[in-house]
Amino acid sequence: MDQVNHTRVMKGFVLLGFPSLSPSFQLLLCSLLSICYTFTLVGNLCIIWAVLLDSRLSRLPMYILLGNFSGLEMCYVTTTVPRMLFDLASPLPGVISFHGCFLQFYFFFSMGTTESFLLSAMALDRYLAICHPLRYPLLMSQRFCCILAASCWASGFLWFLAPIILISQLHFCGSRILNHFICDPGPLLASSCTPAPDTGLAFYSLSSIAIFGPFLFIVCSYATLLWTVMRLPSSTGRRKAFSTCTSHMLVVSLFYGSIMVTYVAPRASGGSNKVVTLFYSVLTPLLNPLIYSLRNKEMKDALKRTVFWEN
Repeated sequence: MDQVNHTRVMKGFVLLGFPSLSPSFQLLLCSLLSICYTFTLVGNLCIIWAVLLDSRLSRLPMYILLGNFSGLEMCYVTTTVPRMLFDLASPLPGVISFHGCFLQFYFFFSMGTTESFLLSAMALDRYLAICHPLRYPLLMSQRFCCILAASCWASGFLWFLAPIILISQLHFCGSRILNHFICDPGPLLASSCTPAPDTGLAFYSLSSIAIFGPFLFIVCSYATLLWTVMRLPSSTGRRKAFSTCTSHMLVVSLFYGSIMVTYVAPRASGGSNKVVTLFYSVLTPLLNPLIYSLRNKEMKDALKRTVFWEN
């Protein structure tokens, strides 16, 4: 009987997705997500292309980190959106295998954690560039920048490895229906028939550290940075310093604002939780290339030279 009830013996989990939407609205949402996904891939690919081919950007730590960030965004949306498109277009319930569910769970949260770490690394770069301009080339060398980026990737993918393995070992003898469009830890833990308060506590504790740790570092970095900028004697210098930071601050606000609403604030309903998850997993990666390209003259010039082949 236990073997029958174990999820690994069953076919997997059922992702409810958006059951309150009519079939016509689900097809409309599928079309919109397809457009968003395509533009996200193209936009981030253009940034990577510009960073790799432009001789100036490829040497600057700020753009090396931005290239890593864009590559991460492409992988981030790919963990969820293709599966969502398949479920929305299919007339049958979205059944996902046990291993497929936990692979999505692992990659989604690992990439989200890596994004959090990369944003803090980008804040460190701006802090050193503005607060320590003379020592900046020594402190943020190209070699150190590559090591920093690699550390963000490695730590992000190791961060949730142990708790996700522990959650995957639980017995899921309850309902296999997850009221979400991704394999989220909340519905997964709720469907387990094995009491695992320590596992859930460990997961959400690590989530809080991954959110609040980099966020507090970014806030402290920008507080010091703003204090330094306000003391500059020239208004032109202040404007130039602010212009190099506004894009990053906008991206940080979008990412951490939506993340905190989802995993820190009390959950009002499954529907509102899905909307916020949809925002930071689909719309934020779409907006990031626009923010970095439209508000950054160097990036716009590099895109003209490398993508549109304008002299």
